[in-house]
Amino acid sequence: MIAIKSPEQIEKMRVAGKLTAKVLEAVSEFIKPGVSTMEVDAFCERYIVDVLKAIPGSKGQYGYPYSVNTSLNHVICHGMPSATQLLKSGDIINVDVTVVADGYYGDSSKMFCIGAAPAHARRLVEVTQECLYRGIKVVKPNATLGDIGHAIQSHAEKNHYSVVREYCGHGIGQKMHEDPQVMHYGKPGTGPVIQEGMTFTIEPMINQGKPDIKHIEKDGWGIALTKDRKLSAQWEHTILVTSTGFEVLTLRDEEKGVFDGL
Repeated sequence: MIAIKSPEQIEKMRVAGKLTAKVLEAVSEFIKPGVSTMEVDAFCERYIVDVLKAIPGSKGQYGYPYSVNTSLNHVICHGMPSATQLLKSGDIINVDVTVVADGYYGDSSKMFCIGAAPAHARRLVEVTQECLYRGIKVVKPNATLGDIGHAIQSHAEKNHYSVVREYCGHGIGQKMHEDPQVMHYGKPGTGPVIQEGMTFTIEPMINQGKPDIKHIEKDGWGIALTKDRKLSAQWEHTILVTSTGFEVLTLRDEEKGVFDGL
C-alpha cells in the first residue's frame, strides 16, 4: 500500500533530504585521484554523525556494513567501499547516501568524474543525469509511474544507451524501502497513479552498452555489474509529490534552477 505522508511527516522528510544533500556536497570536495573508496565511506560517516548529528541509514541495513555505496565504472549499483580500491584519473563513481533524521530517511546519489575522465564517460554521466531530471519533471498528481519510466527510457535510448531493469526507485519514509516500486522504463499512462503526498526515489541506472547485468557476492553482499563490462552511471533523488507537481527533497545547491529549462 502506498503511503500518503502527512504535513508533519513531510517536514521531517524535508529535513532528512536536506541533510542527505549536504553529505554529497561535502564529499564533492574530498573525492580526488588517490583516495580509496573506504576513505570516501569514512568521510561520509564522520560527516553524517559528527557534523549533521544524524544516522547513516545504509549502515546495518540488510546487513550492509558501511555507510555509503561506492559503485565504480562498470559497477551498476551496491558497490562496496574497499581500502585497496584507489580512485584514479579517468574513473567515474557513484556515491549513494542515505541519512536518517528524526526517524525519516533521505536517499540520494551523485556521479563523480575523477580527474581527466574521457569524453565518452562524461557523456554517459551527463545523459544519465538528464534522464533523472526528465523523469522528475513529469511528476505531478494524476500522472502515472509509467510516465516517469517512459521519460527516462526514451531519453536514454535516444542517446543509444540502455536502461537497467532489475533495479528501481522506491517509496521512502520511516523505512528506506516502501511502496511503490518506481521503474525506469515503461509506457505512458500505465502503472499506479501519482498522488499528492507520495514520497519516492527516482534513481535510473543507465548502461553504456547492453542492459544485461552480472551479480557477484562479496562478504555476503550482492554487487551488480554490467555483463559486458562497459560503463554504467546512476543519479538519485528523493521526491515529494505536491499539489501542483514535485519537490526534490534532496536537491543540492549546485542544482538550483535546473528544471527551469526542461
